Amino acid sequence: MELSTLDYSFIIVFFSIVLGIGIYVSKKSGKDSTEFFLSGRNMPWWLLGISMVATTFSTDTPNLVTDIVRTHGVSGNWVWWAFLLTGLLTVFIYAKLWRRSNVNTDLEFYEMRYGGKVASFLRKFRAVYLGALLNIITMASVTLAAIKIGGIMLGLEPWVTVVSAGLITVTFSALGGFKGVVYTDFLLFFVAMSGAIGAAYYLVNIPEVGGIEALMANDVVASKLDILPDFSDRKSLIMLFIIPLAVQWWSSWYPGSEPGGGGYIAQRMLASKNENHAIGATFFYNIMHYALRPWPWILVALASLVVYPDIASIQEAFPNMAESKLGHDLAYSAMLTKLPSGLLGVVLASLIAAYMSTISTQLNWGSSYIVFDFYKQQINPNASEKQLVLVGRISTAALMILSAILALALENALQIFEILLIFGAGTGLLFLLRWFWWRINAWSEIAAMFGSLIVTFLLKLTPFGEFLFNAETGFFPDWYEYPFVVLVVTIIWMSVMFLTQPESKETLRSFYKRIQPGGPGWSKVVNEAKADGEVIVKDEKWSVPQGITAMLLGCVLIYSIMFATGYWIYGRTTPALILTGVAIVSAFLLIKAWNRMKEDIL
Repeated sequence: MELSTLDYSFIIVFFSIVLGIGIYVSKKSGKDSTEFFLSGRNMPWWLLGISMVATTFSTDTPNLVTDIVRTHGVSGNWVWWAFLLTGLLTVFIYAKLWRRSNVNTDLEFYEMRYGGKVASFLRKFRAVYLGALLNIITMASVTLAAIKIGGIMLGLEPWVTVVSAGLITVTFSALGGFKGVVYTDFLLFFVAMSGAIGAAYYLVNIPEVGGIEALMANDVVASKLDILPDFSDRKSLIMLFIIPLAVQWWSSWYPGSEPGGGGYIAQRMLASKNENHAIGATFFYNIMHYALRPWPWILVALASLVVYPDIASIQEAFPNMAESKLGHDLAYSAMLTKLPSGLLGVVLASLIAAYMSTISTQLNWGSSYIVFDFYKQQINPNASEKQLVLVGRISTAALMILSAILALALENALQIFEILLIFGAGTGLLFLLRWFWWRINAWSEIAAMFGSLIVTFLLKLTPFGEFLFNAETGFFPDWYEYPFVVLVVTIIWMSVMFLTQPESKETLRSFYKRIQPGGPGWSKVVNEAKADGEVIVKDEKWSVPQGITAMLLGCVLIYSIMFATGYWIYGRTTPALILTGVAIVSAFLLIKAWNRMKEDIL
């Protein structure tokens, strides 16, 4: 495929602006570690919200969505749509608690919530485990998508894509720090969104597809359109709908959808001006992430079923593509090769934008763990601010190199999604409860982390998993696997919690004074402090019931917008009108609930 001068112009201008932003903010970002990783804690909600959305655009997300739609239909997306519940729980309950903590990273929370050497070990180990190991896996998945796009659209060798895409990203990330990441995310969001919408509009109307009406009438596509799964198909119903909505959303740690918040989402909440800005940023992110953004990708995925009905047709069209990289996720990149000059340049720039936004965020966030939670804690407690920034820049480059090496060995996006999902299974409930139940201790977190690792290893990397969970030869159907992991890991960490000592009175009271979580889970600590003549309660009102009400209203609002958007695209006017009305009513009720919550915060 040949790029025109116009296409190259779009890409060159885009790269120049991004690098310019990194260089422009580099001097201020390098002033100290708080500026480099949190931009002085003075970011507005709208900028942080756009940054969160831009970060999760990613190059692997459209590939993942395409793989899901082609394999399971539109309803298959419930495996990640269900995470809206934990996203809104973070918005209305946990966002203000994170901002109130005033920590530099979410791992610093461990030594605030727990005490002693165990808490110190937990913080340092998770800095390496999350900031390096799982972060590298996540970035490798994103880079794999870039490799496939480069191979299909530009005919590039994998190593050429990795070096060229990674070099610019790591340069502006190391120079600009968090401020550079957020500022460039603002540009990247609009470039990525316009590219995704432009590509969807054009590709649905190419002669092979024949427009939206012809697409909807296609027999293969029509069988994939349902937003809700087929309730008569027991296996699909359980795997794609019941497990995600009933178990997955609260039980699993997944990057960007951590129960109770964490990772780069927590980093942005901690960088906000105040608690209200933290809440506003995360709510804006959830609306854009779930309600509106998926549909351009879904449309391209549906159109790809007409042009490339199976993997063999993709292989025939792109014979030079390595067989190990072939999969349904490749169909998105294959469709983009049909774009005309000019629009092709915009879409390529948008894909580069998506890649850079995600990788730059992962680099800055992972580096913050290594600097604050490992290097400063374990290696050089007396490090100067200049040393911390230098280590941050070195670790940024190291994370990029390691993730690039791993990306060359991976095969498809869905493979990584499923591994990460199982990796975090069973830990989510602990992350939700640790803010509101005094009995959670550091040993329970360690047990959850290692329990999840061991169970995942046994099921995914040994014959034990095949022996237990196999549709034909195993003891149980394969859809039992995820609930099994959740149950086993939950039993492990809860058993360890009750078999070990709780945190000290001093640690628990100090945490309560700072965070003011409230609720019956802290009544023992509050009553004992009162008996000792120590006042630790500043606000008697518990805001969680209001938060849950707002969360439920928010779910109705966002799911209604998402479904209504789909039905308007499908041309199904009646359900679209009904759901639009539901969205308007739920928005009105949510505004009222939010105004009451805002008064309580103020």
